[in-house]
Amino acid sequence: MNETTNALTNEQRVKLVQDQKKKITYRDTMLSISGILFFFLLWEFFAISGIVDSKKLTDVLSVLKLFILKFSDPNPDGAVLLVNVWSSLEVALCGFGMAVVIGIPLGWLMGWYRGFDSFMRPIFEIIRPIPPVSWIPLTIVWLGVGLQAKAFIVFFAAFVPCLINSYTGIKQTKEVLKNVGKTCGASYFTIFWKVGIPSSMTMTFAGVKVAIGNAWATLVAAEMLASSSGLGYMILMGRSYGRVDLVIMGIVVIGVLGVIISALINLLENAVLGWKKL
Repeated sequence: MNETTNALTNEQRVKLVQDQKKKITYRDTMLSISGILFFFLLWEFFAISGIVDSKKLTDVLSVLKLFILKFSDPNPDGAVLLVNVWSSLEVALCGFGMAVVIGIPLGWLMGWYRGFDSFMRPIFEIIRPIPPVSWIPLTIVWLGVGLQAKAFIVFFAAFVPCLINSYTGIKQTKEVLKNVGKTCGASYFTIFWKVGIPSSMTMTFAGVKVAIGNAWATLVAAEMLASSSGLGYMILMGRSYGRVDLVIMGIVVIGVLGVIISALINLLENAVLGWKKL
């Protein structure tokens, strides 16, 4: 009888915790939606009330109409919206992908092997403070204005946070975990692979999130200076023709794409770091 009572009590506790989590999730979702609605209402108020000149700020409805129109109308920048989005995504993901593939393993190796760190650090410290945009003139000379050139510039923007965070994360590996591995007879590389890298993943993913933001920011700057398509180029054309609605729409599209990519990275992070919740 007591066991049944205890079982029911435990079930009730689990249900109570689940209900609380659902309420918190619902509350957070509603607050997020409210924040977005408040932003758009504030934007619409400033645009319609005349507080801000219509030449400087377009109302939400006009931007939405232009967004729909740009799916079929290539004017004034010469490409429809999907072409510009694909052009920017192609460059951003190529440069970002290279930064992840090169920067993260390099950071792990530098953080784990002192000799390799001493060899690579001077080179990295020289490259690190150089603004990615400053590579644009030299990159145009080397690679022209195509995909490779823009991906190269984006790579430099995303490379630094990937390397620094993976380096910092693996440096913070607890000594007690290393000692346990040594006690069990594991080699230094095995400890690096099975202890160091898993313990660094939280910081590594933080670097990846920073890197994708840097990649988009640098991509838009690169497209404004040397490109014939893409969201950055579209924004530049909007400025040239005095089309504030086109500029704002380009900015909003970039923001939405950034949110989608960040959400995908969060899903990957939850899948990789699911063991931490156990």
